[in-house]
Amino acid sequence: MTDHDHGYKRLFSHPEMIRDLLLGFVREPWIADLDFATLERYPGEFIDDRLQQRRNDVIWRLRRGADWLYLYVLLEFQSGVHRFMAARLSTYLDLLYQDLIRGRQLERRQPGQPRCLPLVLPIVLYNGRRRWTAPTDLADLIEPGPTGLDAYRPRLRYLLIDESAYADAELATMRNLAAAVFRLENSRTPETVHDVLAALIEWLSAPEQIELRRSLLLWLREGFLQTRLPQVSFPELNDLEEVRIMLADRVLDWTQQWKQDGLQQGLQQGLQQGLQQGLQQGLQQGLHSERRALLRLIRRRFGETAAAHSTPRLERIDQLATLEDLFENLLDCPDESAWLARLRAVAGEG
Repeated sequence: MTDHDHGYKRLFSHPEMIRDLLLGFVREPWIADLDFATLERYPGEFIDDRLQQRRNDVIWRLRRGADWLYLYVLLEFQSGVHRFMAARLSTYLDLLYQDLIRGRQLERRQPGQPRCLPLVLPIVLYNGRRRWTAPTDLADLIEPGPTGLDAYRPRLRYLLIDESAYADAELATMRNLAAAVFRLENSRTPETVHDVLAALIEWLSAPEQIELRRSLLLWLREGFLQTRLPQVSFPELNDLEEVRIMLADRVLDWTQQWKQDGLQQGLQQGLQQGLQQGLQQGLQQGLHSERRALLRLIRRRFGETAAAHSTPRLERIDQLATLEDLFENLLDCPDESAWLARLRAVAGEG
């Protein structure tokens, strides 16, 4: 896991974040029956089939009437969509149930009745830029059977919360910590980041919220800002107000500004030189500016060698929309190899 991912998991290790995630993004009538005062972390540590500890999930439970409801929240940081996510979750929930059985934590609904397994709500919290297209039910991944046999097809459905599916205008109306984090993840302008930070400073002013403020600060400093500006050195930041003031003097979304400058310069050139010819030249100018902006960002992220390998491939791309998408791809790629593989695919090299 990256610093961003560790920081994100730490955020959702606070009950306030889980409460707002459920209240803001699980739009079901039974939410009204949950007792959020009973919300507590479940201390399960599970090993997967490769003998590796699960490190990107958090497990909570809270009372729904007299019964426990367990929340299995899987934080999905991959930029790609995992088609077989429902199958993975089936394994993880089985591990949780086995842990509950071994720990003798099953409750009887009525005295004298057999003990039952509790309800578990599986949640996939996805923050990739591509829209999630994988089936959310295990049954949809399994080949249908003949009449009679199909009834035995396993079923497990998870709740998908795709951060990029929510418009900023919708999230901005919510006094909700999870929505504020989603806005930051989806932000494209410094103004949005400034507004969210101002709201968080107001919402988290109580002394008992000091640990949550610290977790937000660590995620912003070690994760969010490092992802957006990987080559920029920031001063020591000790609270959210310092982050807000520092960002007020900087251009956070500098790649977006480069893109806008290139488009405006190209279109202006086109208007000055006549309708048909000018538009064509303006397009070429826009493409040229886009490529230059991309190369500047590539050099800052991965160095001169990566930029040299990227240059001929970028020259073969003649669609502005494709170049615009590559800015987001570049920010998602963890290293030079991943970036060049993505660029080769976009340039049609297989």
